[in-house]
Amino acid sequence: MERDIIISLYDIYHNLLTDKQRMYFEDYYYADLSLSEIADNYNVSRNAVHDQLKRTVIELEEYENKLHLQAKFQKLDKIECDEAIKSQITDILWED
Repeated sequence: MERDIIISLYDIYHNLLTDKQRMYFEDYYYADLSLSEIADNYNVSRNAVHDQLKRTVIELEEYENKLHLQAKFQKLDKIECDEAIKSQITDILWED
């Protein structure tokens, strides 16, 4: 899966992940740290970081397959209407 898509899924579903998943993900995808650097920072093995990131991406994909929020936001972006209306629709999609 493409890096941009993974990051987009994270932006939507990050609240559904554990603290550890979020820390590793943000270090890897946003701070651009290597697996070894992350492992050193958290005193775990490089393999543990790799496995956690792999499971996190799978979880993000599963959330999207069930909830389809990313697909809904993409459809919303294609609609030609007033930005205030788009904003209201986005707010509704983000509601609990």
